[in-house]
Amino acid sequence: MHETTLSLSYRDPATARIVERSLQQEAGSIAGDRTEARVELSGTEVTVTIRAEDLVGLRAGQNTWLGLTIVAERTIDAGRGAPGDH
Repeated sequence: MHETTLSLSYRDPATARIVERSLQQEAGSIAGDRTEARVELSGTEVTVTIRAEDLVGLRAGQNTWLGLTIVAERTIDAGRGAPGDH
């Protein structure tokens, strides 16, 4: 089993909570038997732990979760009206 952890830090707990909620919705809904992911929140940090049986699956999982994170962050920025305000 291979594993990687993405640690995402935000400027305040509210922003971290929005990102965590966005990612948490996807944690159980992404179909596939190659990877699994766990999303956790602690203060201003969101942690995504990705596990896969093989390195190709791990890389695919990393790309998926990084992409989902970018979408969540851009949505927050759009809602606030200021790029980079997280």
